[in-house]
Amino acid sequence: MQEPGRTDEDHGVTASEEIVTGRALVEAGSPVAGSMARAAATVVFDPSAAAVQVDDRFAACLRTIAGEAAALTVPRERVRAGAALAFAVEYAATLSRHGRVVRSDGWFDPRPGNRPVAEEVTETVVAAARRSTDERRVRHLGYLLAEASVSADIDADLVARAVRTAQSLSWRQVALLAGVGRRDRVPLPMAPLEDDPRAWSAWAAREDVADLQRAGLLTPPVAGPRPGATLPRLRMADLRLTRRGVLAHRLLVLDLLHDDAVAAALADLGLSRS
Repeated sequence: MQEPGRTDEDHGVTASEEIVTGRALVEAGSPVAGSMARAAATVVFDPSAAAVQVDDRFAACLRTIAGEAAALTVPRERVRAGAALAFAVEYAATLSRHGRVVRSDGWFDPRPGNRPVAEEVTETVVAAARRSTDERRVRHLGYLLAEASVSADIDADLVARAVRTAQSLSWRQVALLAGVGRRDRVPLPMAPLEDDPRAWSAWAAREDVADLQRAGLLTPPVAGPRPGATLPRLRMADLRLTRRGVLAHRLLVLDLLHDDAVAAALADLGLSRS
């Protein structure tokens, strides 16, 4: 028998090819991450030419996952995957400037019979970003990667929980969580929320608040009706993050969510900033 003829596709991928294709993936994130995608690719794949630096272990992890994701063929999924990695670099550089160093608890170390936790988590986050058709959340998924890399009290299961939460929320709900989380710095409106607004858009926004309460992300919980009892109307200023909400707020770095997103969510509720 003759060995079948080999094609160009049969040769193993070399390290240099992985660099080229992985870098192209990160740069492909520019429709979502802007010109920062190219700068982030330089930080990860050619650090000597970059204006800023990130930890070598973090960069190596991103290189590995970028190389693995480089084979994506759906164009917009490539964009989102590259953008998530670019945003991870952006926030990692910010953390480094503020003196927060990457963890030294084995997060980046190979495990017997398994890859490093950091690579597992990065693949999980990039996969979530690929599926996120609302691309505004991709920035905060990338930030999650950088935040987890410097937070020794966070494990892979907690990251997976935060990712599942992010995937389950609408963008307006993300903005409402951000607003409640920063309420001590930027007060929320004191006006009561309508229980059953007539306009569909306002009704949907009110349901978003109630769903956050039902999901255990905001307290107080939704109050059940009691015969003969008159319940006080809920105000945005009354809401607080639960522990589950604190985790989502912290890992998605919602302190950095743009103020105009919070303002838009409040406007949907018929409210304005205090």
